[in-house]
Amino acid sequence: MHIATLTKTMPLVIKFRLKGTLRFLSHAETLRVFQRACVRAGINIQYSQGFNPRPKMSLPLPRPVGVESDDELLAIRVCNGVRTQEHKSTSNAYEPGNEDLCTFVMDKLSEQLPEGCELFSVNIARPNTSFQPCSATYILSVRPKYLDEDLRARIERLLASNSLNIQRLIDRKNSKFKNVDVRVFLKSIKINSLDIMVECNISQAGSIRIEEILKLLELDEDKLALPIRRTKVQWQSNGNN
Repeated sequence: MHIATLTKTMPLVIKFRLKGTLRFLSHAETLRVFQRACVRAGINIQYSQGFNPRPKMSLPLPRPVGVESDDELLAIRVCNGVRTQEHKSTSNAYEPGNEDLCTFVMDKLSEQLPEGCELFSVNIARPNTSFQPCSATYILSVRPKYLDEDLRARIERLLASNSLNIQRLIDRKNSKFKNVDVRVFLKSIKINSLDIMVECNISQAGSIRIEEILKLLELDEDKLALPIRRTKVQWQSNGNN
């Protein structure tokens, strides 16, 4: 069987949701889910050159294990959309001009993704575009009995603080820690009748980790009614036209 391919490549940006048991996937495992789904869908991913070629796809904002997300972004580069296999039916093959590439990738990839992974959009990105996260919001659904005045007062103290120094584990094997002031990363904390919404700044210097947020709020998973959810990620993109 001969597989005909074209050399033209196209950068795509895919927005999606991840929920349910898929929240326990690691960063690398999430990438493998998409890599395998692309293969099954016939989407021809571009690979890097060299001795150990890797698929050109990335998740610019790693998701903490155990956290659901409503606003994930995958950057991927594809070669002419999909593989076209000669001597077989080409009804599943994308050819330039037949239909919109983004719609095709959206439909075919959605069919191959597991339950709990939902695509929102597929768009063509500008060449050499890079995506940098600027902020993200975490939703903490707290059991009603813990949404008390003590928690509200704790939130007020955190927001009124000029600095919030914590000990961050940087080397688990050797138990090494470093002192980090995470106050600059806490943009806002809002509380309503059901949830706490924590908006975090993200920069090249990093951000605050979800386990650090829980520790500052004196919350643990037993006090949460639902899985933690990340949403409203703000992105800055840089690229050439």
